[in-house]
Amino acid sequence: MVEMPTSTIIRPGMQRREKVESIKDKVAIVGMGCIKFGENWDKSIDDMMIDAAYEAYEDAGIEPSDIQAAWFGSVWAGETGQIMAAPLKLPYIPVTHTENACATGSEALRGACYAVASGVCDVALALGVEKLKDTGFMGLPQTRPWATWSYRLTTQTPPAVFAMMATGYFAKYGLSHEEGKRLLAQISVKSHHNATLNPKAHFQREITIEQVLNAPMVAYPLGLFDCCGVSDGAAAAIVTRADMAKSFRADPIYVKALQICQGPREGFMNPAYDFAHVEETCRGGAATYAEAGVKNPREEISIAEVHDCFSITELTIMEDLQFSPRGRAGEDIEAGTFTLEGKLPVNTDGGLKCFGHPVGASGLRMMYEVYKQLQGKAGPRQVKNPRLGLTHNQGGEPGAATVSVVIVGNEL
Repeated sequence: MVEMPTSTIIRPGMQRREKVESIKDKVAIVGMGCIKFGENWDKSIDDMMIDAAYEAYEDAGIEPSDIQAAWFGSVWAGETGQIMAAPLKLPYIPVTHTENACATGSEALRGACYAVASGVCDVALALGVEKLKDTGFMGLPQTRPWATWSYRLTTQTPPAVFAMMATGYFAKYGLSHEEGKRLLAQISVKSHHNATLNPKAHFQREITIEQVLNAPMVAYPLGLFDCCGVSDGAAAAIVTRADMAKSFRADPIYVKALQICQGPREGFMNPAYDFAHVEETCRGGAATYAEAGVKNPREEISIAEVHDCFSITELTIMEDLQFSPRGRAGEDIEAGTFTLEGKLPVNTDGGLKCFGHPVGASGLRMMYEVYKQLQGKAGPRQVKNPRLGLTHNQGGEPGAATVSVVIVGNEL
């Protein structure tokens, strides 16, 4: 278990509380919607938001007029909440535009949950969306003048920095190139298999380990099938008070913990950083488990949707979230622990690798899968008797990450 810092600066006039309140079991998700991710040339960003929102409305049994506040997550759609308020016809209510890199969708859900928990509204909407295919965005170096990142945007790519993570992990734990590549290939094969059972996934084709090993190299040692795709997509959630939830539906899903963890962005400057873990995931996961009351994640979590932007990321997340011991995630991968039939199924819908990664929507897409699994409505990819589900987003890069971890359950 990661040790959390306990010291806090107490300013004059302040009195430290012995115990900070938790959001556990104060809020429930009573409706969700998610469109098919992919190259949605025939849909505008407005179309995707409308489709996702109205599926969520129908699932919750509500009308748009029942929404009292909304949180809109998108990285690339533009500025202000009007982008969502206008097409969804949500006039004159609070609509907040959130952005937190790849954790944007989860941040929108977090905002809606905390608003409901605070008592300022009873029914809130969280929606994430991204329309990327029309832009030509493909994860290559950007020239957009971001003040805090522009010095590196033209000198690196996401595949390159996660390739450094792969070589860092291989070196730390004594894996040869061939051993490491084959281990990562099993993750990609699993994701593709799960996606064949999911009609909303972007990529729905089985692949073999040999295809992964022989695929074109993108950034050594990561090949084509080690990298997630860029997609269009939208997903939405309806949030209400836990004590109201069963007036909407018989099987609401209760929020147990919501955490965001931001790091100091020092990985590239710290010679001690090993490129074999993400500290923000370690600490964010530990804080989430503490809030949810989870003592043994490997035994208590029934299903997890994690941020597999690259195959190496899923591997290290298994250790950072305490699903596998340090350096031994490979043993669990070889044993099938994280498959649909395994002890702890991971990325049952295909993950970022195959469901797709429209940045602002991914966190809510993950929650959509967990929501359906906990209700027993995931069809051919349904896991057995799930009780607690976890979602994990990781924005940024190794050594400079923005991490979200959320735990929900089907019981109070």
